[in-house]
Amino acid sequence: MATKWLLDPTHSEVNFKVRHMMISNVKGEFRNFNAEIEANDDTFQNAKTTAFIDVDSIYTNNTDRDNHLKSADFFNAELNPKITFESDSLNQDITGNLTINGVTKPVKLEVEFGGINVDPWGNTKAGFTFEGKISRKDFGLNWNAALEAGGVMVGDDVKISGDLQFVKQA
Repeated sequence: MATKWLLDPTHSEVNFKVRHMMISNVKGEFRNFNAEIEANDDTFQNAKTTAFIDVDSIYTNNTDRDNHLKSADFFNAELNPKITFESDSLNQDITGNLTINGVTKPVKLEVEFGGINVDPWGNTKAGFTFEGKISRKDFGLNWNAALEAGGVMVGDDVKISGDLQFVKQA
């Protein structure tokens, strides 16, 4: 029988980074998300993973930019309030279906398993770090502006990363 592992949100984070004006990166994070893993054993080989991110929880340290990202120019949070990820393959990497802005595409992310440990309150926890790169245009996030000196305001590639800690359910 499979064991369920639930996200510990106080010890987890999901981040992104994208080129701005072709000269630097803008970093951001999502502050409200959830995930769970269903695994046959503590190796997590071929575990089933599901994750949900609340688009309204985007934070880039600039309210105007955050509101623009939530608008129809990008995530269209009113019509597509959640980003979802589902996978049946968790090994050295995780391959699954990512849905952003109503568009679902397969993605592959590198995963590092941090191990399992028991906290002072007797909870068994597992940690994972992930990173990867997606094309925002693959998900219909096409808004951009041409720059006077050439190039564009927002890069196509988005680097995504995170640290996730899960609690084993009895």
